[in-house]
Amino acid sequence: MERTPGDVGGWFRTARDGPVALPATPAWGPGTGGFGLVSPDKDIDAAARMIRGRPTLVLTGAGMSTGSGLPDYRGRDAVPRSPMTYQEFVGSDLSRRRYWARSTVGWRWFADARPNDAHLALAELGRVTPLVGVVTQNVDGLHQAAGSSPVVDLHGNLARVTCLGCRAITSRIDLQGRLLRLNPGWAARLNAFAAEARTAPDGDAEVDRTHDFAYPDCAGCGGMLKPDVVYFGENAPREVTERAHALLDEAEALLVLGTSLSVMSGLRFLRRSVKDGRAIVIVNDGATRGDDLATLRLHGRITPILRRWILGKH
Repeated sequence: MERTPGDVGGWFRTARDGPVALPATPAWGPGTGGFGLVSPDKDIDAAARMIRGRPTLVLTGAGMSTGSGLPDYRGRDAVPRSPMTYQEFVGSDLSRRRYWARSTVGWRWFADARPNDAHLALAELGRVTPLVGVVTQNVDGLHQAAGSSPVVDLHGNLARVTCLGCRAITSRIDLQGRLLRLNPGWAARLNAFAAEARTAPDGDAEVDRTHDFAYPDCAGCGGMLKPDVVYFGENAPREVTERAHALLDEAEALLVLGTSLSVMSGLRFLRRSVKDGRAIVIVNDGATRGDDLATLRLHGRITPILRRWILGKH
């Protein structure tokens, strides 16, 4: 298979590591437009009145965390990348070598990420209007670190690792030590790799020549280890989606922040809210798949809008 032009995340289509006979995922890049638009204050204030005093569920995406240095797939500055799929990860030893090598380099940036002003503003908003919870498509744990509660990690959390055999959950921090011990050459050059590489949306970094990278099996059963996140082509665990929809049942309004709603797991919350007669406010820089479902669509940066609501300027 040939590398998609401009696709820096073509996981298995590099000449150096050789081709892998698995389906190629189309490269994702900047969304379909609408970047840089700013809604007038009267619309921002109307949205505040729509949710103030009403139990509201918040649905968030990658646009919340770009301010923490974590790149996204669909934002205005996104670089075209092919997202990892479940089938690619479990179906190829080379794909797992490539992922864990890139993750070993990128883990430092990911683990060092801290909540930005948008996370903090959302947590503060929950103290002035009743938010029933946050359902996030992000896997970075930054809503919890900012003080939001309860938070449902719809797509999992990169700080955890799961065994596909015995289903044991272990710490990604502990796995980092095992990875470095198995790959002493990488450990010796980790700082150089980190200085040269570019961060990617899956908590990894763009590095080449990963075919000889060694990765461990589960210490308990010898099974395959996988980040405890939902890859493309994989369903979120039922108990997680049930918790998320239980929060939606408590809400009279749905506030959507920083997501293009490109994946169905997020979009279905809007479709159900339309069916239930729930008010929907979308705040995003750029077009979303749910724009035609919104009661009120706001354009612009998330933090200034949330701050205006917190200060009661409406």
